[in-house]
Amino acid sequence: MDTAEKVDRLLREYGQTYADESGITLRDKPAPLYQLLVLTVLCSIRIKADIATAAGRELFGAGLRTPRAMADSRWQDRVDALGRAHYVRYDESTATALGDGAELVLDRWHGDLRKLREEAGGDQGKLRELLQEVPRIGPVGADIFCREVQAVWPDLRPYFDERSRRAATSLGLPHTPRGLAELVPPEDLARLAAALVRAGLSRTTAEDLEGPSAAD
Repeated sequence: MDTAEKVDRLLREYGQTYADESGITLRDKPAPLYQLLVLTVLCSIRIKADIATAAGRELFGAGLRTPRAMADSRWQDRVDALGRAHYVRYDESTATALGDGAELVLDRWHGDLRKLREEAGGDQGKLRELLQEVPRIGPVGADIFCREVQAVWPDLRPYFDERSRRAATSLGLPHTPRGLAELVPPEDLARLAAALVRAGLSRTTAEDLEGPSAAD
């Protein structure tokens, strides 16, 4: 199996972004960008990704799709939405973090994360620092947001964090952002980054990719 075939299979079997899994139609608009930030907060603790994305779907299904809606919501309603997704142990503290984060986004960036991007001025390091001002988001969370948002913020491309690059190495793929960017069209970079992370979490090996697929 050559590299192109390996990448094609990787995208086919693991290439769903976390935003897509949580029901976010990601665009460079205030509401979907905020929803991605919420998902980032949910993913920023030690919890299974499918539970975090399910929690996102519950929150968005409850109408909490904008920072204003989140800030105006009752704390207990946020806790209940998280509970329906079995987002346990961290539901109360996360409900608080989401409320505080929504207030920050409203006060600092007027509800529009494109203003955060403007404040970063094209500096990737500065963007990550600003993201970490949001309650609960640390370096890992900043990486999650950047990996996903590169789908609609081209100036971030190619964004492959240490986790995705480590997975690429284990699969026999290039281990630098530039090398990985040469494997897919620009619009598929976020999918490739997500696929590498998912493959790494499932401990997929190069030999696994060369064997029968799940659909076979």
